[in-house]
Amino acid sequence: MPAGKKSARAFVLLLAVHPLWLSARAEDLTFQIPPVKNSFTVENQPITVTSSGAISRVAKDGEREIFRLTLTTDLSNLQQNVAGLLRSQLDRSDQCGERIAIQHATLSPMDPAGLLTAQLHYERWACAKAFGKQIVKKLVAGSAVVPVKLTPSVDGNKAVRLEPEIGTIEADGSLGDLLRSPSIGAMLCEKVRAAIISAIQKATYLNATLPPAAQSVATIQQAKFKDAGAGRLALVLDGEVRLSPAQAQLLASQLKARGTSH
Repeated sequence: MPAGKKSARAFVLLLAVHPLWLSARAEDLTFQIPPVKNSFTVENQPITVTSSGAISRVAKDGEREIFRLTLTTDLSNLQQNVAGLLRSQLDRSDQCGERIAIQHATLSPMDPAGLLTAQLHYERWACAKAFGKQIVKKLVAGSAVVPVKLTPSVDGNKAVRLEPEIGTIEADGSLGDLLRSPSIGAMLCEKVRAAIISAIQKATYLNATLPPAAQSVATIQQAKFKDAGAGRLALVLDGEVRLSPAQAQLLASQLKARGTSH
């Protein structure tokens, strides 16, 4: 059978297998991805996210159909657990050195980035020996508000990464000067990034959201945060899926089965 007739026959089969298209025209073919709940644990913090999206046909490249992939993941449960994630990275109590305690933390949308704001108590202690005894002395102490802007981007074509940027730290006197130093600022940025990135990468694991037919051929091209309403943080991924007619037919069948099970 000629290639053109095979492609046309495959499209007719797609319409028969999956009736819920936005349009009956081949160029407007869209697969809806029903909501998928994904639960995991990061630093003993249980987190649940829900992802949904669509795969829309945009072009044809030889025998391959090119689809645009859009996935939106609700991160509101991550927002609720952000203080615990920060404590796992930042809390410390060194007898001779730094003592840090996260008091409160929020993670809010700042399209296309996110803003993490941490309220913390910081102390620095020094130890010395005098007359055979160890003397422990507090050098600086106080509370501070540390804002860190987190901008998502794509690492390769499968994973999301975060670029942290520290904002204006609110702290008085010598504590403010200390926290604003390049070394402390870089440490805070990295700890905040490390606390959040593991959860983000688990939340956007494609194999947990996409049907098997699309998992190995899906790529991510862009990532951004957005306000999903009432301050809820969502992560939007834009990407691409290239499918043969047979793969597209299999994808439609898998999505239909998933929709029936919900």
